[in-house]
Amino acid sequence: MFYGAVVWDPWLIVSQIVCLQCLYYLALGLAMALLVGTRVPRLTLLYFFDFATLTPRTPTGWCAIASFLLAAVAGHGNQRIAVFMLYVIERAKKCLDFAATLYIIHLFICIVYGGWPASITWWVVNIGGLAIMALLGEYLCIRRELKDIPISRLRAIVFNLTAKRV
Repeated sequence: MFYGAVVWDPWLIVSQIVCLQCLYYLALGLAMALLVGTRVPRLTLLYFFDFATLTPRTPTGWCAIASFLLAAVAGHGNQRIAVFMLYVIERAKKCLDFAATLYIIHLFICIVYGGWPASITWWVVNIGGLAIMALLGEYLCIRRELKDIPISRLRAIVFNLTAKRV
């Protein structure tokens, strides 16, 4: 993709938001299944969207907190684990926007599901997750944007194309 001429494409933006949101909940679900699912008899949406489950007073609450932070780390991407922000968003300057949008949508879902989050722990975990996702996503996207473009391969392709024309 060429980044010089920016064309505003609302369908691309909406599809990126939906894709990132789905991948975030997939990563959160996997982390919850591994950490919380082994501690409770039945894993429900309560652990995803109710602020009361994020409590440092119980071991299950700590596991839920760890699940949310692991999902934020998975959302930024790494070369060996999930690559959500790196491959869905692709631009460093957009990472904060998309991470904030993801967490604002999560806030609205939590409000609809269980009311306004009154727990300070919920706010700390989610703002921390937003910071982790945005900063690490920007870091990886910047690292990818600053990679050298291999000219030798480009020369070989151009040379092959011109040789075929002659």
